[in-house]
Amino acid sequence: MKRVLLLGGGHSHLEVVRRFGMLPVLNTEITLVDAEPFSTYSGMLPGLIAGHYEFGDCHIDLARLAQRAGVRFINSRACGLDVTNRRLELNNGTRIDYDLLSINAGSTPSTAGITGADHALAVKPFQPFAHAWNNLIERARNGDLHSVVVIGGGAAGVEILLAMQFRLAQLAGTRRVDFALVTDAHCVLPGHNEGVRSAFERVLASRGITVILQARVEHVAAAAVILDGGRRITADAVVLATGAAAPAWFADTALKLDEHGFIAVDDRLRSESHATVFAAGDCASIKDRVYPKSGVYAVRQAPVLAENLRRTTTAQPLANYHPQRRALALISTGDKYAVASYGRMALAGVWAWRWKNYIDRKFVRRYNQYLR
Repeated sequence: MKRVLLLGGGHSHLEVVRRFGMLPVLNTEITLVDAEPFSTYSGMLPGLIAGHYEFGDCHIDLARLAQRAGVRFINSRACGLDVTNRRLELNNGTRIDYDLLSINAGSTPSTAGITGADHALAVKPFQPFAHAWNNLIERARNGDLHSVVVIGGGAAGVEILLAMQFRLAQLAGTRRVDFALVTDAHCVLPGHNEGVRSAFERVLASRGITVILQARVEHVAAAAVILDGGRRITADAVVLATGAAAPAWFADTALKLDEHGFIAVDDRLRSESHATVFAAGDCASIKDRVYPKSGVYAVRQAPVLAENLRRTTTAQPLANYHPQRRALALISTGDKYAVASYGRMALAGVWAWRWKNYIDRKFVRRYNQYLR
């Protein structure tokens, strides 16, 4: 009996579980471990924050998915990994031995150079942020929330800020909440074309949002953000939506990591240092392959990851993953409106949000239909 351990219920592992459930491998025991009982589809988080979706619209029940696929699910957090002896240790004291390990543990917002980051609300992991957001809504209703600062000018920061502002503006009887966006980049959405950047610059300006460019956050205090140079911005709440950082516990393993601390894998999504370990999604990086830390790529990696885990258990040659040169990004503006970004193309409209909504719901529906 071969023991396959899936660590993390991210986008890639959702599909791995579904595919192994549809076509099981003989004499193979599969275990899925995640600290959260539900997997959040990241593309729908801004819509959840804005109030366009309910919890069930954008979450997948990991326990039910695992049960349906004949996979054992353990709702616990990993606290140690011994890749030499092939053993994972959980925070409840349990140890799990494995023959083959796959890691799809996502990423966290980077706090490099920022002190006091524990005063901020990180957008990842998604479920703790969603709970924190509900608390902010109550503070706004009670008149205790007047200013919010979002750190990070990429798509995640811009989308979350606009979603929060839209939702709070819909709450009857609440006072105006001022929003500010701080980024160390020279513009918002630096990874996108000029048309996309211009579209969001107009949206941010029209909604009265303060945008501070080329400013590095040095410290997050209980009620303020301190920038380099000493400028102080008052904030009743601070949201951290900076670039992706690798989970800190990777550094305590013997796995080979890249210069940013992510698991170094080859084109087959297999660890460069340990042949019995695979990794996909934000937590992994492929040498000489440059692509964004985005759920789009995790979804595209899933079929290759599932196939290579299957082939490894049956001693067959592995398949290669070829990341696409560019990916379509549909970036929402808080309301039911979005901007489509693809290479040099920039198009915007209600239709773009409807397109995004269709794609996102289709992803979640794939797994919820499997559960029926």
